[in-house]
Amino acid sequence: MGKLRFYIALWAGKLCRPVLKLTRHKATTFPGELALRLCPSFLQYVHMPEQVIAVTGSNGKTSSVEMIAAMLAADGRQVVYNKEGSNQIEGVTALLLYNCSLTGRVRGDVLLLESDERYAKFTFRWFHPTHYVITNLYRDQLTRNGHQQWVYDAILPSIHPETTLILNGDDPLVASFAQGHDPEKVKWFGLEENPSSTKEHQGIYDDGARCPLCQGRMEYSCYHFAHIGHYRCTVCGYSRPAPDFAGTALDLEQGQLTINGQTQIHLAFRSIYNIYNILAAWSVCSLAGVSPQTMAQVLNNYMLKNGRIVRFTLGAHRGALLISKHENSVAYDTNLGYIQSLDEPCEVMIIVDAVSRRYFTGETSWLWDIDFDRLNAPHVRRIWLCGTYENDLALRFDYTQVSPDRLQFRQSIPQAVEELKASGDLPLYVMTCFSDRDKLLNLVQLEQGGD
Repeated sequence: MGKLRFYIALWAGKLCRPVLKLTRHKATTFPGELALRLCPSFLQYVHMPEQVIAVTGSNGKTSSVEMIAAMLAADGRQVVYNKEGSNQIEGVTALLLYNCSLTGRVRGDVLLLESDERYAKFTFRWFHPTHYVITNLYRDQLTRNGHQQWVYDAILPSIHPETTLILNGDDPLVASFAQGHDPEKVKWFGLEENPSSTKEHQGIYDDGARCPLCQGRMEYSCYHFAHIGHYRCTVCGYSRPAPDFAGTALDLEQGQLTINGQTQIHLAFRSIYNIYNILAAWSVCSLAGVSPQTMAQVLNNYMLKNGRIVRFTLGAHRGALLISKHENSVAYDTNLGYIQSLDEPCEVMIIVDAVSRRYFTGETSWLWDIDFDRLNAPHVRRIWLCGTYENDLALRFDYTQVSPDRLQFRQSIPQAVEELKASGDLPLYVMTCFSDRDKLLNLVQLEQGGD
């Protein structure tokens, strides 16, 4: 009976997609929703390829998945993955509907899944990944996610004993997923101390201050950003594991990363955040059998195509949109750190016009977790605070060291864009979330291949 329901759901889901396209409706998740209504155990019956790779975590999922897909494809693999980013169970089901035969066999050598951290346990109830990458855990979208320890507890049921875990060993909470798991099925990635590391914690709050196992005081020999670094618990001895895949040398000024002391990667985007996405992707592709030479060819000067970084022009300004996830201070802080590290005069625009595209909220307390003082640098000439929440941004900047003379306030994004277009020629860096990105990009000239 279950198999019959599966085939009915499979064929119904496949048939509804062309109907939706004909009626100009998005077919991203609805076919998956329909299939799951007809057969709640649908995913149990899909015939998966030999390798199933999953990526979850607070940040970096989409970027890591894109790079993994590119390296696997360069190695000659046929990769099925959710490039549209629909990462909950309905989206995963729809992806499999589109990419399997009428008998339910996935057409591909590798199934690569970005999975929402809260919903992974629902997707992987029915099947389990052969390789499972967990990137990081931060305070993220407080309205829906709460504290990262709560997110840890949500991810935990999605881990199967047979799965090989690929964990960010520099994140103490992520590293604790290895507790109780077969050590032979745990692999680590991390970054060694480098000129960009600091001895002191940078940021407004410190989520690495306490051990995730015993709550003892943690000590760090170095920080890379936020609570990511080299740690040790002063009470129980829990400490950063030696990475199997390590960034052994990093020069952000020159844009060079060395992996495992042997392979050098030239960076198109010189952000510490990008380094961890590269290491995550490198690790799982190495385990999947891709050669270092192939991976290096793909990653050298690699520019993301998923819209996380978009180049554009606005009048005489060269522009870069740096996607900065709302309700996630680490995403903002890493991009602020990148702007702070620049050595050329520039202007910055921060847009908060809608907090989320998934749900309505006017909750902006997360702005107070962001270290906007990083913009108190002489090369940052003007800062434009734009959108519906310009007053919330204005109040937040009242409590920074940034001079009010450098601040411009515009509730209207088109107005700010027109004023910038008519004056100046400095590089422009824009920070906003996916909920607001098109409100800017629809008004500027995208560079070829910039999105």
